Amino acid sequence: MINIGIIGGGGYTAGELIRILLNHPKAKISFVHSKSQAGKLVSEVHQDLIGETWLSFTNQITTDIDVLFLCQGHGQSVKFLEEHLIPEEITIIDLSRDYRLEENFVYGLPELNKEAIKNSKRIANPGCFATALQLGLLPLAKAGELNNEVHIHAITGSTGAGQSPVPTTHFSWRSNNLSIYKAFKHQHLDEIKRSLNQLQPGFNSHLNFLPLRGNFSRGIFASMYMNTEMTETEVAELYSSYYSDHPFVFVSGQNPNLKQVVNTNKCVIHVEKHEGKILIISMIDNLVKGASGQAVQNMNLTQGLDEVTGLQLKAIAF
Repeated sequence: MINIGIIGGGGYTAGELIRILLNHPKAKISFVHSKSQAGKLVSEVHQDLIGETWLSFTNQITTDIDVLFLCQGHGQSVKFLEEHLIPEEITIIDLSRDYRLEENFVYGLPELNKEAIKNSKRIANPGCFATALQLGLLPLAKAGELNNEVHIHAITGSTGAGQSPVPTTHFSWRSNNLSIYKAFKHQHLDEIKRSLNQLQPGFNSHLNFLPLRGNFSRGIFASMYMNTEMTETEVAELYSSYYSDHPFVFVSGQNPNLKQVVNTNKCVIHVEKHEGKILIISMIDNLVKGASGQAVQNMNLTQGLDEVTGLQLKAIAF
């Protein structure tokens, strides 16, 4: 069994991670660390886990583990690793943005860096928007076809903002509402551009990204378009070929909807041509493929398991 420790166990991503790991056939959670929740049952905080576990939060850390997940807020992972000496043989998977641009951490997007992930002990899990957008653009970058600006419109569920309440996450504000935030300057753009440059060196086209707050709890629905001389069939074949060895990405010929991916580790992609423009739709669950599910996928790769192990999750159709 893979013995696991979790730091920052009280938030949304940690709750999703615990849910997945409790049903993982090769995983055992050794401890769930939380300074603010120490002594409470995990199911008191993550109430969907009632009857699933009798684990309690602890403020103690042990190193008798194989994998350590860091689920704290941005800026806290660096602080934690400065304050705690974690043996090199323990795999660290960080779900914050602290190490996504650092050379001593492998960027944990399996559809880009699968082989490097398999051989690494330090993984930086991608951001949720970054995951959806990169999966929608990587095949074009691989083919050297990102040669003009990309227009991106993506809407995310409220859980993407984390569990700590702020004015724009309250139900009374979010319900029946819609708003743009961080237009053209979202923090995930840097990691997206680096990945695209990895596949298409010299890529410097504008990514015109408009992120929106959605009035639903989970999921990301991204639509992107750009000029291209490729036909719709050529683009579809390009995507199908790129993702043929990646079990969680599905290229669909049908116009998709968000419920196809909610509660799963899937990404569904759809492409269609409109005159001289190609439209790309890319959808994920922000808490699963955009965070905790992808983190477990990375764990599976580092531990020599099939990457789908423990991640056969079911979509919520209605």
